[in-house]
Amino acid sequence: MAIPEIIGSIRSTYTWAVCMVCEEKGIEYVLTETPLRAPEIFAIHPLGRMPVLRHGDVELFESKAIATYLDRSFPAPHIFPSDPYLAALTEQWVSLVNTVMDRTMIRTYLFAYIAPKTADGAPDREAIEAVMPALREQIGILDKAVAGTCYLVGDHFTFADINLLPILYRVQQFPEGAQAIAATTDLARYYHRHAARPSFKRTIPPPGPPRRDK
Repeated sequence: MAIPEIIGSIRSTYTWAVCMVCEEKGIEYVLTETPLRAPEIFAIHPLGRMPVLRHGDVELFESKAIATYLDRSFPAPHIFPSDPYLAALTEQWVSLVNTVMDRTMIRTYLFAYIAPKTADGAPDREAIEAVMPALREQIGILDKAVAGTCYLVGDHFTFADINLLPILYRVQQFPEGAQAIAATTDLARYYHRHAARPSFKRTIPPPGPPRRDK
């Protein structure tokens, strides 16, 4: 059987999440490190965003679609529940994180540090201060969500958790985000518990800024 090839950069939170899926499921895979908007990515994703997947004749883009394909194509453990309600909850949290929280925590807060629109290239303090109320609110939502079981969905580790962990890692690289998470009761415990998973530890990106695209 062909070995899945993930094309992207491990510094991208979305690429990282897909690699974690393979690690959790024990799937042999190849990560082909590529820069943003590389021809290899454009060959599969019409907008040149990472990651993309090539697996034999199968080509896919968007991390959620890739994760679903891998989970259904390879044996257990599964990271998408079979129970309809739990599966819907997984979709719910992935959607909220990707459409709302990623925009706040990565595209706005983190980018104010790594891609500031300031004349001298210094962190955009105005943008950071403006986004902090939303960032704290969303961290509070996550803190409440994981309070019961230390998982986002039921009492099992799912793709909802995999999808979130790289974002929490990146947010904590800068002071306000680190302080906001450290101030929580349950989210900090959730993060440290799951950051100890082999799938997370084996895929931590090397030092350097995250990729500025999916």
